[in-house]
Amino acid sequence: MALCVSSSSAKPQEMAPYLSSTSLASPPVTVVSKCAVYPDRKSTMGDLKLSVSDLPMLSCHYIQKGLFFPPPAVPGHSVVSLLKDPLSRALSFFPPLAGRLHTDHDGRIYVSCNDAGVEFAHAVAPALSLPLLLPEGGADVPCAVRSLFALDGVVSYQGHCRPLAAFQVTELGDGAFFVGCSVNHAVADGTSFWNFFNAWAELSRAAAAAAPDAPLLALSRPPDFRRSFFGESEAVLQFPEGKEPEVTFPVNAPLRERIFHFSLEAIRELKSRANDKSKTKTTEEEEEEEEEEVVSSFQSLCAQLWISVTRARKQQLVAGQATTFRMAVNCRHRVVPRVDGLYFGNAIQSIPTTVRVEQVLSRGLPWAARLLHRGVVGHGDARVREGVSAWEGAPRCFPLGNPDGAGVTMGSSPRFPMYEGNDFGWGPPVAVRSGRANKFDGKISAFPGRSGGGSVELEVCLAPEAMAGLLQDEEFMYYVSLSD
Repeated sequence: MALCVSSSSAKPQEMAPYLSSTSLASPPVTVVSKCAVYPDRKSTMGDLKLSVSDLPMLSCHYIQKGLFFPPPAVPGHSVVSLLKDPLSRALSFFPPLAGRLHTDHDGRIYVSCNDAGVEFAHAVAPALSLPLLLPEGGADVPCAVRSLFALDGVVSYQGHCRPLAAFQVTELGDGAFFVGCSVNHAVADGTSFWNFFNAWAELSRAAAAAAPDAPLLALSRPPDFRRSFFGESEAVLQFPEGKEPEVTFPVNAPLRERIFHFSLEAIRELKSRANDKSKTKTTEEEEEEEEEEVVSSFQSLCAQLWISVTRARKQQLVAGQATTFRMAVNCRHRVVPRVDGLYFGNAIQSIPTTVRVEQVLSRGLPWAARLLHRGVVGHGDARVREGVSAWEGAPRCFPLGNPDGAGVTMGSSPRFPMYEGNDFGWGPPVAVRSGRANKFDGKISAFPGRSGGGSVELEVCLAPEAMAGLLQDEEFMYYVSLSD
């Protein structure tokens, strides 16, 4: 059910200037209508307590991810209307997204599944097009992409009074569409986000193919809301003097953002190099252990990125300075007993690997890749529970950012179904992009390549001087292809 309010006289959204020196001045994106969309059935779920993996995300921005679609065969206004009813249906299967956060008298925070609704906006951008927003040849991501998302700059704690999800469907001047989704990060992680996106698309496809009098649609893979990911924890996250949490990094620091494409062949070559034992400097004690190690393709790519970004920052770093590579990992399959893969909420932890700058720069790809590999494979049930216990002893929001200028943080995953399953009924997406939420110097997001088959895209955010250095790094750029 959608309650629509016309806003044809709405002011264009404010947009930052393009960072690319070759870009034109930012054209406006105008919201022409805004709707409150409600679940098509009343929720009976009640309150869901935020887990020890949810609570640290209260200081993060909302997740902002979306998909570009080529011009559909149906008129633009039909696309917008065809999305609303399936969204209402999808919210019935995901009632937390239509709720609000609530803090009880003991300071515990819940998602109240109260059917308060989500925000749905229809926007137009007649001066924008797919070629402008998806430039070929390796240009920086145009900042106009940021204007394609709702709830920009909103911190997840504000879900007490703001919608927990917001959607903006933008019609471009060439008839293409962008479907942008903003979701509270204390309510969902990347796995949950894309499970919902897939469900919305599935219901939209089914509705387009169904007869007008067909019964209500079911969902092939419904989510699991059992609070099985340490939901029994009694830890309380306190906010001194009632002050709301804020993001822990400078949001207005200058950044360049770029998408790098890596073909399956390039990644295979990286993996082969990373697993070349003859190139690894080891001690005798390590040799026997290394014989059984096989570094994965993605760990190999991450290691090369760590080396090259550190080299690009060399002028700003000291040889003995520590550098940390943080990798977000899904814990659903890492705990015993396993958590359902369709568990809806946050079930993630961050694996930090810290060494000295001089070590990353001198010891080579196999050495760095092996460090990352050991961190990932060693993060099993015991390590997950150690992290939970440590957090319960000193609850705090997750400190996103790069305060010493030497860190790299890897988020998202090339395994997420961003292209797979996201056909809303008029064809598959052509590109995935994110908003400016949670971006800082050294923040990297991994996406599957559009061509599939093991190709990967990295969305890299760096300080301007570091990005310039990375683009001059011959070892890194050797593996980059101009397009997927």
